[in-house]
Formats: sequence, C-alpha cells, structure tokens
Amino acid sequence: MSIHDENRLKRLSFRAWRRGFREADLILGPFVDAHASGLSPEGLDALEFLLAYPDQDLYGWIIQREPPPPEVDLEILGRIQAFRETVYQLPGDVRGS
Repeated sequence: MSIHDENRLKRLSFRAWRRGFREADLILGPFVDAHASGLSPEGLDALEFLLAYPDQDLYGWIIQREPPPPEVDLEILGRIQAFRETVYQLPGDVRGS
C-alpha cells in the first residue's frame, strides 16, 4: 500500500468518525475502519462521495428512513446498511417486546 493510499484511508476514517452526528459516527466510523482498506479505488471514490452528503440525509438512507437519490452508489450504501444491521442488532423485537 502506498503512502497516498494510507493517507486516503486515514482521511476517510477521520471523516467517518467525526461527522458531528453521533449516530452516523457510530456506524460510519467502524464501517470505514473495518472495510475501507479492502475497497477498490472505485469503491473508495463511492464512499468519499457518500460521505460528502449531509449527516441527516446520509443517516436517513442508512437506516432506510428515506430512499437515497439515484446518484448515490447503492452498492456501498447497501454494504453500510448490512454492516449496521449485523453490528447493531437489537435483542428481541425492535419495539421492545
């Protein structure tokens, strides 16, 4: 891995962990730390593009509260959604029963 790749991954991690919206930080930070190094250059481009969106929009797409716009890479968003569902499973029914 080149120094440019390492710097890019560090910048992505910083952006993912320090968005200013804690709920998004707790999903995006661990996702980037766990998966960014295995992404292709195109996948990293898609992730950077996604991280450029406002927190409220991005979080809404991750939790599937709203549909994303067509220009958003659905593959990377789908990977983040699957990561969230795997890592942050609630015990029992989500309504608390």
